[in-house]
Amino acid sequence: MKTLGIDIGSSSVKASLVDAQTGEALAGAFFPQKEMEIKAVKLGWAEQSPERWWENLKLAVQAVMAAANAKPSEVQAIGISYQMHGLVLVDERHEVIRDAIIWCDSRAAPYGEKALNELGQEKCLLRLLNSPGNFTLSKLAWVKEHEPQRYARVKHYMLPGDYAAMRLTGRACTTASGLSEGVAWDFADNRPARFLYDYFGFDAALIPEIVPTFGVQGYVTDAAARELGLAAGTPVTYRAGDQPNNALSLNVLHPGEVAATAGTSGVVYGVNGEAKYDELSRVNSFAHVNHSDRQMRVGVLLCINGTAILNAWIKRHLLPESAGYADMNELAASAPVGSDGVSIVPFGNGAERVLCNREPGCSIRGLNFARHGKAHLIRAAHEGVAFAFRYGMDIMNGMGIETKTIRAGHANLFLSPVFRQTLSNITGATIELYNTDGSIGAARGAGIGAGIYKSEADAFATLKKMVAVTPDEKSVAASREAYERWKSAVGE
Repeated sequence: MKTLGIDIGSSSVKASLVDAQTGEALAGAFFPQKEMEIKAVKLGWAEQSPERWWENLKLAVQAVMAAANAKPSEVQAIGISYQMHGLVLVDERHEVIRDAIIWCDSRAAPYGEKALNELGQEKCLLRLLNSPGNFTLSKLAWVKEHEPQRYARVKHYMLPGDYAAMRLTGRACTTASGLSEGVAWDFADNRPARFLYDYFGFDAALIPEIVPTFGVQGYVTDAAARELGLAAGTPVTYRAGDQPNNALSLNVLHPGEVAATAGTSGVVYGVNGEAKYDELSRVNSFAHVNHSDRQMRVGVLLCINGTAILNAWIKRHLLPESAGYADMNELAASAPVGSDGVSIVPFGNGAERVLCNREPGCSIRGLNFARHGKAHLIRAAHEGVAFAFRYGMDIMNGMGIETKTIRAGHANLFLSPVFRQTLSNITGATIELYNTDGSIGAARGAGIGAGIYKSEADAFATLKKMVAVTPDEKSVAASREAYERWKSAVGE
């Protein structure tokens, strides 16, 4: 018995086929092999073609089925993970009206700010747990004003995962968790935030049918089955944004549990049992995958825009093409804790929500041309990202999320011993790394939604911890001293 997980990222679409009994990932593939194009017609804009997502999804699914030598009938359920906050618009024939406005597009920020001011901060935070900000409904407001002819054709607005599910099943639907990540869910009334739709002048009929996060959301159509090499009638049984899904993949489902990622951007995602929010919206609260009207489960999300992208920038500009990330990690470890006084503030990838949408850019402080070299810069970059995590986690801690353990996939910047040891030293938390990713998590979610697993515990019984890092008594003081110096560079 097998489940299929699909993860629609902004860089690629990945698929994994998982043996539901053993939890083993039988095969994985991603397309394209180079990063997908992000169209930036104007400064601050970021768009992608949903049709390109679908083409890469087909290639990834076909590749994993072939690699695992799996029969279509063996796939019992499909789960979908996707890049959050994007806007996809379809007409009455379910055809895409324009390219998707994706998560890192900032054009809609003034619309969210205006809504916050006119509706009132207290009302928005109490009911939405966030400012409308630069999220999905604000993006739709931009289209309504600037592209009225396109807006007039809209039958449904969707998130990227909703679109993928629609292409698979022919059914237009979304989830409460998805509406929440678009800041369109009213936690007070436990329904779509009608007051915000009314404010923007949106017809509530634009909302697709709402289905549970876990459970049958539709069945693969004959046409999609022929394109993907799957069996018609295979159920889609799970759907979630990439960060809630990453938390699921790490079995982070209950209050006090914390997950993290450190890819292009870095995220810390903790689960709260209460509907709490940050008054400055420096971190954001969304309905977690297991949130319901009977069980409050709110995911608090900290996002740092510049994490592994900083590491990639340094590799590209300071090291020969033959050098790999493992070589960088070795170089970083050769420099002393605190990088001999060098501090890197990694805020060089756009406006940072944790800084109230300030955009200070990346900066290097304390550099001495006579003493410092590549190793110091690499270490300072890895430490700087860990420091940015701690900076935001202090806000989360103030909301009641006590961080004792951080779970993450054994990937990206968490492969750096310097990064993970620094993060452990300055937070006091144990860092646990697991061999999982978004597409594997989506496959497990599909198994839960299809009832293949008897319980959540059953679903994660085979999840294997690869590495555990605890604070190093010998270097804790130096790490914390370096963090205080870093905060001074930020302006604290």
